[in-house]
Amino acid sequence: MTAVGEDGWSVWPAPAKLNLFLRIVGRRADGYHLLQTVFQLLDWGDTLRLRVRTDAQIVRVDGAPGVAAERDLCVRAARALAEYAEAEFGADIALEKRIPMGGGLGGGSSDAATVLVALNELWGTGLAVDELAELGLRLGADVPVFVRGHSAWAEGVGEKLTPVALPPRQYVILDPHETVPTAALFQAAELTRNSAAATIESFLSGIATDNVFAPVVRARYANVAAALDWLGRYGDARLSGSGGCVFVAAPSDDAAQAMVRDCPREFSAYRARGVDRSALADALDAHRTSEKLKRQEESRPCRDS
Repeated sequence: MTAVGEDGWSVWPAPAKLNLFLRIVGRRADGYHLLQTVFQLLDWGDTLRLRVRTDAQIVRVDGAPGVAAERDLCVRAARALAEYAEAEFGADIALEKRIPMGGGLGGGSSDAATVLVALNELWGTGLAVDELAELGLRLGADVPVFVRGHSAWAEGVGEKLTPVALPPRQYVILDPHETVPTAALFQAAELTRNSAAATIESFLSGIATDNVFAPVVRARYANVAAALDWLGRYGDARLSGSGGCVFVAAPSDDAAQAMVRDCPREFSAYRARGVDRSALADALDAHRTSEKLKRQEESRPCRDS
């Protein structure tokens, strides 16, 4: 999937995520909220095409609809990496968007992480994953989990990550087509900011499943409330992150297909499987293997027939 083609383009996945629970347990001195959550990575998401340039320019060929290039997280990530690593190259960036914007599925953060991980490889800048994660944190709190490429228990502002092995599940995700602004939710007077701290064990045992933003979003956004109510007929429907998308674990492939088929017209429905290791990590391994084989082939001495 990531072999560099004859036209110079390579293709990289940018997977979505779900927050299987989410609490605010306090605030730092600088005002940032302290969170606890579990990031479940998915086998579905956006796709990025990247092509290395020799003129050090970052050029957005295709981007997220309605987002100016200067605000585009893909562009910002490429520029941040180039500045930090003093890269001599540039890149053409083309984004195929599938993850709903403002849906709480981590689309922009995942796109930024894919740009960081892929260009670090394509440019040969050689930054370690810890450096990439730290650079990603400057772009957004959710970027590091996508850089590291594993489903994880998260604390702090979302940057303190502990990989967790989650049971294999298929999810149905509903997009109620309601963009929920994160900043406004964090400022909501009715938001609970002192939830009791959970543990990995309490989450894995099924005790911790709540999302602190759910009651606020339900009260303020009728479409999200309707999506939660409809999906709740099939199981424990939850809000993902602070966005508008909601999800439920499906007991079987047939059940997931039925939910998608029966989804009301005012919503969009998606099926996705939870994965412990992201498609981006797999793509990076595949790219490195492809490049190694290519070098071996190029260094093999020619033989007369």
